[in-house]
Amino acid sequence: MKFVIITGLSGAGKSQAMKSMEDLGFYCVDNLPPSLIPKFAELCFHAKGDIEKIALVIDIRGGRFFDDLFESLDTIERMGYLYEVVFLEASDEVLIKRFKETRRNHPLSPEGRIIEGIEAERGRLSQLKGKAKHIIDTSNLTSAQLREEIRKIYLEGLKTENLTISILTFGFKKGLPLDADLVFDVRFLPNPHYIDTLREYTGHEPAVREYVMKWPESIAFVEKLKDMIHFLIPYYIKEGKTQLVIAIGCTGGKHRSVTVANILYESLLEKGHRVTINHRDSVRTVRE
Repeated sequence: MKFVIITGLSGAGKSQAMKSMEDLGFYCVDNLPPSLIPKFAELCFHAKGDIEKIALVIDIRGGRFFDDLFESLDTIERMGYLYEVVFLEASDEVLIKRFKETRRNHPLSPEGRIIEGIEAERGRLSQLKGKAKHIIDTSNLTSAQLREEIRKIYLEGLKTENLTISILTFGFKKGLPLDADLVFDVRFLPNPHYIDTLREYTGHEPAVREYVMKWPESIAFVEKLKDMIHFLIPYYIKEGKTQLVIAIGCTGGKHRSVTVANILYESLLEKGHRVTINHRDSVRTVRE
């Protein structure tokens, strides 16, 4: 039997993760009081094959009952029941934005500042995060990308590293992304903007990509970029980093940055890394 506990920060996407688990055939229970976990686990494990996959969403919404969680986990371990924890998190900036967009109060700071609730929650969940088998940072994930992460883990059985790599393209004229760990400036590469037949398209178009990558400096830079990122990843994983945001920028964030980012994204996928890509300042153009 697969017995999974979904937990993490408020606003990080636990509800969406639970829906994804349901789509994969898991029997899901949301906000079960932690003290009931041992009894619930016993019932499930003795169901004689009727229930094969269970997912529980447990978080600080349980209030004071949440403090019973670690005792309950210790109990089911002594009972010999195997479980695993999926922990969802996101950056402070992203969580604040999500709370404001939904006009929700943070459960640990219903009348105060959202950031105060987030900081308090991080503290209360730090020990639980240490028990997680899978840590998913949803800062730069869409709902579809989160579903794909869950599918990779529980449908394909993919053994993934706890590092999510997010590639972000941007235009310098619209400002640097605030959450970037690594920033690469590709404005030194030849600019398709000055080619009349390419100006209206983006780096997604084969013609634009071909133009950007036909120059020796472009080829050399991309190879050095891939080598450096592949070199750094094991050290970030060893250091315990769970989210790496790589920002690649050009003047408008439309041609050169998109081309280079797509090539890096393809390279990281080929190596089996968990990677997402977002183009902040570029809308993909489709030829008629």
